[in-house]
Amino acid sequence: MKTLKIIIMILAISVALYEQVSEQKNVYITVIAIVVFMFGMMQLSAKTPSKNQDKEDNDAE
Repeated sequence: MKTLKIIIMILAISVALYEQVSEQKNVYITVIAIVVFMFGMMQLSAKTPSKNQDKEDNDAE
């Protein structure tokens, strides 16, 4: 599942970059591609534990 998200994110950012290079720029496609990329980054980074999680657990005790 993680690899699928990474592939979709790479495709989305590729589409966004391609739209910027083309002569007829379509803003809607670029915005949608960036939103898909940011949503994927949000989901992938949500599973990364915080550096301060151990400190917060010790302070609660």
